[in-house]
Amino acid sequence: MSHTDKAPGQEPVISNFIRNIIDDDLAQGKHSSILTRFPPEPNGYLHIGHAKSICLNFGLVQGDAAYPGQCNLRFDDTNPEKESTEYAESIQADVRWLGFDWAGEVKWASNYFDALYGYAEALIQSGKAYVCELNAEQMREYRGSLKEAGKNSPYRERSVAENLDLFRRMKAGEFPDGSKTLRLKIDMASPNINLRDPVIYRIRRAHHIRTGDTWCIYPMYDYTHCISDALEGITHSLCTLEFEDHRPLYDWVLDNIDIPCHPRQYEFSRLELFYTVTSKRKLNQLVTEKLVAGWNDPRMPTIAGMRRRGYTPEGIRLFARRIGISKSDNHVDMSVLEGAVREELENSSPRIMAVVNPLKVTLTNYTDGVTGTRSAGFHPHHPEFGEREVSLSPEIWIERDDFSDAPPPGWQRLTLGSEVRLRYSYVIKCDEVVRDAAGEVTELRCSIDHDTLGKNPVGRKVKGVIHFVAAADALPIELRLYDRLFTVPRPDAMKDDTGSEIDFKTFINPESLSVVTGYAEPALGKAQPEDRYQFERIGYFCADRHDHRADRPVFNRTVGLKDTWSK
Repeated sequence: MSHTDKAPGQEPVISNFIRNIIDDDLAQGKHSSILTRFPPEPNGYLHIGHAKSICLNFGLVQGDAAYPGQCNLRFDDTNPEKESTEYAESIQADVRWLGFDWAGEVKWASNYFDALYGYAEALIQSGKAYVCELNAEQMREYRGSLKEAGKNSPYRERSVAENLDLFRRMKAGEFPDGSKTLRLKIDMASPNINLRDPVIYRIRRAHHIRTGDTWCIYPMYDYTHCISDALEGITHSLCTLEFEDHRPLYDWVLDNIDIPCHPRQYEFSRLELFYTVTSKRKLNQLVTEKLVAGWNDPRMPTIAGMRRRGYTPEGIRLFARRIGISKSDNHVDMSVLEGAVREELENSSPRIMAVVNPLKVTLTNYTDGVTGTRSAGFHPHHPEFGEREVSLSPEIWIERDDFSDAPPPGWQRLTLGSEVRLRYSYVIKCDEVVRDAAGEVTELRCSIDHDTLGKNPVGRKVKGVIHFVAAADALPIELRLYDRLFTVPRPDAMKDDTGSEIDFKTFINPESLSVVTGYAEPALGKAQPEDRYQFERIGYFCADRHDHRADRPVFNRTVGLKDTWSK
């Protein structure tokens, strides 16, 4: 019973510097429509940082705030050892789940391998590329540093004919992996290290997920990216700020080949979300070292993990709007993401009662035919969600935290001799506390005021209200109580007293998951995988996407009713 997962629609336009650029371009007639792209590498699952980029690139051309135009989905599949069909399929599913779709067929950089090779030969023929035999260590030595100019490779002045011959033989597989590269001939003294004769092709015998073993040379990202943009006619190539220093190379390549389109690259700040990591390498470590249950573990910042936890597409899109697009640092606390998700779930999730830490209560004067029940709506502001009958039985379950032997000042829940109202039911009074041999409370014996169903007691005020589940028809449920995966805001930026980095895995939260058995109203038995609910007074929960079954209900805690992390 979920009432969410709508496509982008009535969402406010929030101006930013990229929208200002597009407004100017359209006003000046540079473009009549725009074409953006989202170009992930299929080497892992998408995470919350990618969600920001998806919402930007697709959001510019889809929804009520859209410009005329389209957005491509293009896989940068130039690194075959790390890429897989599984990742590519998961990325497509994530984009669609977030509420977006791409123009036409999925694009692949490998679609352009022949064209990229042709442009490389043209660069050789114009004297702007050469085959180099320096190994990786030598190349680093020759490159120089931020303070020192680099040195020309001893192979830089080879003739065009020799370079063409060697490059064609590289393609034909005559040389071993890593023995030769093709480099651009730009400027080894450039203050921008990216322009110091960058490598644009390397020899690598690796099976490719789409081209198989056709190629044994593969183009580098910086070379592939700009040409792919141009071949597709991208108008605005949007990427994060770490690519700002790569923009001169992007422009140099397009200025030095015969290609009719020259897209413009614009950079925005990447998202740095506290209490998690978004490095694919580090996320992969968590998975391969079995510190989490997989890429879709609900503690992971992956879109698949957030979806399984119960986050909604609307909540993630709301988060993306709130953090905005700028060139300023985008360090964001996890509470901002959780707040956006919570706000969306507040309006869309049916309410139901469930008990996470059960304590048995016996209603000593429960009487068949006298003790009654009431119906209750699933949402106070959405009568269309329907209602259910809230049953009562001689034994009920309440939250153990709703009883105290030594209540603090202002306590309004149960204690010996006090009264509370059961949600949607009667006022009850605690008459007796039953303990085991160790002194632990095992049962409360309470009496019902039968004159309080749907009305206030006469002559006294009862302020406290607690939720409950009737034991007679309670639905046993497995509850997975997820919390933040790390105990510090920036686990991958921590250093010891000597200034050395501390392994980010040191800060994994040992209490990031606890699994308990609770009880819920029988109406929850109709839940389907990914249905989301508010468990009253506890938080928001989602039926697990993979493990939930009618005969074994499993619910994941999505987020609490309020932010309690800092308290």
